[in-house]
Amino acid sequence: MTREPIWQPSPERVAASRLTAFMDRVRPAAPEVTDFETLHRWSVEHPGAFWRAVWRECGLRGDGPGARDVQDPEAMPGARFFPDAALSFAENVLGCRDETAAIVYRCEDQDATTLTRRELHDEVSRAIQCLREAGIGPGDRVAGYVPNVPMAVVAALATASLGAIWSSCSPDFGVQGVLDRFGQIAPKVLWSADEYVYNGRVHDTLDRLRHIASALPSVQRTIVVPRTGEPSGPPDVPRADWWSVLRERYRPSPIVFQRWPFNHPLYLLYSSGTTGVPKCILHGAGGTLLQHVKEHQLHCDIRPGDRVFYFTTCGWMMWNWLVSVLASGATILLYDGSPFHPTGNVLFDFADETGMTLFGTSAKYIAAVEKAGLAPIDSHQLAPLRAMTSTGSPLAPEGFDFVYRRIKRDLHLASISGGTDIVGCFVGGNPNGPVWPGEIQARGLGMAVDVFDDGGRPVRGTKGELVCAGPFPSMPLGFWGDAEGRRYRAAYFERFPGVWCHGDYAEVTAHDGIVIHGRSDAILNPGGVRIGTAEIYRQVEQLDEIVESLAVGQQWERDERVVLFVRLREGLELDEALVARIKDQIRRNTTPRHVPAKVVQVTDIPRTKSGKIVELAVRDLIHGREVRNREALANPEALDQYVGLRDLAT
Repeated sequence: MTREPIWQPSPERVAASRLTAFMDRVRPAAPEVTDFETLHRWSVEHPGAFWRAVWRECGLRGDGPGARDVQDPEAMPGARFFPDAALSFAENVLGCRDETAAIVYRCEDQDATTLTRRELHDEVSRAIQCLREAGIGPGDRVAGYVPNVPMAVVAALATASLGAIWSSCSPDFGVQGVLDRFGQIAPKVLWSADEYVYNGRVHDTLDRLRHIASALPSVQRTIVVPRTGEPSGPPDVPRADWWSVLRERYRPSPIVFQRWPFNHPLYLLYSSGTTGVPKCILHGAGGTLLQHVKEHQLHCDIRPGDRVFYFTTCGWMMWNWLVSVLASGATILLYDGSPFHPTGNVLFDFADETGMTLFGTSAKYIAAVEKAGLAPIDSHQLAPLRAMTSTGSPLAPEGFDFVYRRIKRDLHLASISGGTDIVGCFVGGNPNGPVWPGEIQARGLGMAVDVFDDGGRPVRGTKGELVCAGPFPSMPLGFWGDAEGRRYRAAYFERFPGVWCHGDYAEVTAHDGIVIHGRSDAILNPGGVRIGTAEIYRQVEQLDEIVESLAVGQQWERDERVVLFVRLREGLELDEALVARIKDQIRRNTTPRHVPAKVVQVTDIPRTKSGKIVELAVRDLIHGREVRNREALANPEALDQYVGLRDLAT
């Protein structure tokens, strides 16, 4: 690691941050709070007081937080925050019914359009009437097979306002992938689009929707949102109507928000499902909202009037995270389509067009922009842009360097990590602190995050398991269909009883930052030495010839050897000279144990719908085991080339 930070906020920036204002407000009750580190310590030692302060200072509306901060605070799992409180998620997110911008939306083949808060409120009002007419009430499930469009936000907020539970998949999911998810939760209403656009092509959704609706007997009404223009005829889907026709029945009126208990269910989200049928993870309204406003305002410095973007789909929890930005008085920016069509500058064009203040993306996108030779610092203004967040996989030090050299120099770059499991972050940004290349700046406030060795002891400067040793509001309410909580406890609490074990292989740095080296279940173990896959990817993907890579362990001669798959630039072939360069790059910058025994060229790397590469599926294939859930992948056809590889037989 470098001896100097790559960026530090100016004193003026620190003085003006929401984090500084929050510390000033809590200091009379907590005089020990003088900086981020002491604030974090106070937040985990006094979780009730901290989360109560977040409720107050971040402006949540509701009845409460009530007399009790945490019920059963020692129970992991089982603790419940603010059991006497009540709130409406939709009321907090919709905010004032005025003419300020709520959503700015752009699609590949459409210019940007703006929906004001009044227009959003009125469209939600119509959707509430429609859902109520369909019999939707507290606890019912409403599903969305939807692209990243404003109507997805409308449908989710209407669902939440009725105390029902929203769950969504993006329209690039195949029929079985959707049924693996929605089939478990028995939705009563299904929202869908008739088509979506990606990479210059219009993709029809109706044919798949017919199969999905027919296979979900619980669905009593399907609502189809036309992407463009007016529909020419009925959607020809069981129990379906066009939203453009339905909405004319309902006159918008001020919404009367009912406030539900703090832990009332809000969202059902899904694990990736790459090793079996996906887990259905149930999240509560209060915990989700409280976690999100904390992350938005204190970790990302989001303020009223900001314009916040995340490149996501409705099948990734970052979409849910983005929707909550409205609760902080900011505008959400939605983009639907490919980030490289018609050029790799399309999202930076969108940033300039909208006055984007936070650009949320993935480490893979940053690497792809670098590989494409783009330099937005020269081609775009990006004047209002104050922050960039990166998640999905570890952001290598070279990625940090690229952002500051080629995108913007004065920018808070926050690598963040958490997941669908908590619909939020365990570790993330600190707008008041320095940014060190390759490191996540800080543990989340209110999150007792640590790294444990195999014996359950905290370690520093050594790799281990990322854990959270105390309860927090956005812990799942449980898994759907797991009434006794056995699968939930087995997923997170078996490794270290009473401690959440997240499944990331991580390290606490000398700066008290975090480095994530990959998923624990994908860790390589040649000769008994544990190696994070991210350590290899960082080295390999610096080579100009390599677009991306994937490393797995292969059982070989009573040991394990490292196999590296590489996707090269178009037109290139893997030869002995390039293999030697790859191995030399890894050996010189890591250890001999990291050097792959085999390097194999492939044309594609399999990944989930949210863009994460799937080492486990490839590991299964090279050992002759079947991949049970190809529908969970964005590109399942990529798996075929990993079957029966002759290169791995010797």
